[in-house]
Amino acid sequence: MTPLTFQTLRLLADGEFRSGEEMARTLGVTRASVWNALHGLDGAGLEIFKVRGRGYRLSKPLCCLEQGAIERALAARAQDFKIELLDVATSTNTLLMERAAAGAASGSMIAAEWQTGGRGRRGRVWHATPGAALTFSLLWRFQQGAGTLSGLSLAVGVALTRALSRLGITGIGLKWPNDVIWQGCKLAGVLIELQGEANGPSAAVIGVGINCCLPDALRDRIDQPVADLAQIAGSGVDRNRLLAILLIELAATLGEFARSGFAPLRAEWQTRHVYQNKPVRLTLPEAGTLDGVAQGVDDNGAMLIETANGLRRVHSGDVSLRLQRGA
Repeated sequence: MTPLTFQTLRLLADGEFRSGEEMARTLGVTRASVWNALHGLDGAGLEIFKVRGRGYRLSKPLCCLEQGAIERALAARAQDFKIELLDVATSTNTLLMERAAAGAASGSMIAAEWQTGGRGRRGRVWHATPGAALTFSLLWRFQQGAGTLSGLSLAVGVALTRALSRLGITGIGLKWPNDVIWQGCKLAGVLIELQGEANGPSAAVIGVGINCCLPDALRDRIDQPVADLAQIAGSGVDRNRLLAILLIELAATLGEFARSGFAPLRAEWQTRHVYQNKPVRLTLPEAGTLDGVAQGVDDNGAMLIETANGLRRVHSGDVSLRLQRGA
């Protein structure tokens, strides 16, 4: 998608009709350029209606990210973050990892309307279209070494549930180690990448993706059941306010984690644990499996599985956790 495509997208974001002539005049381009830009929106999975004599409009209004709106929602906390908004990024995590290596400050945040190479855990692709999700990365620096940050992804999950609760979203669960679940469907995911020395200090780039309003065409490309906030709340989502509340809760929870680790957050995490006391199967990196009953997590965030041979602790690494069939 070109810069002009995003400019036309913002003109159509309110869901009202705009003529090609009106948009061309506003943007200072030709009507042919507007027509080409609109085809760029079709390619991004956004449905455009065209009616002779009225012009073009999006099938649904779109809440675009705006710096001023985010800072107003943050209020006094705005000074705690360095906010950067991009139309397009290959991956906000990759970009912020580069910024972190160059000395970017803790609290630096990059959000993108569209990620062309968004990444999930275990090498998965994060599918999104403009406005369908909120995708961002937050840099947080710790005095501790990277090896002491076990349980960080679970702490981030707690922060996300706190933020969603503030928005009136209920029924949210957590799946070890980094998924937010609603009625068995994935609502959000977390990808954390670390930099730093073994003994500290260290830096974490925390990538978050939350489904806001997924079009059917996008749902068909995702290889697991998914939910979005529009489906849960029954109305549109103000992504600017959502981002602000997420940042506030992340900062509070990460501060708590930096002081005391995951242990004080463990009980709260377990109240949200969707697989608690259920039979599960872990697929391990060496392609083996481990069956047992999920017993929650320990103070370091390791998964506890009661197996036929006793209690096993499993650290996140490159593993996959699922319910056993028939459970």
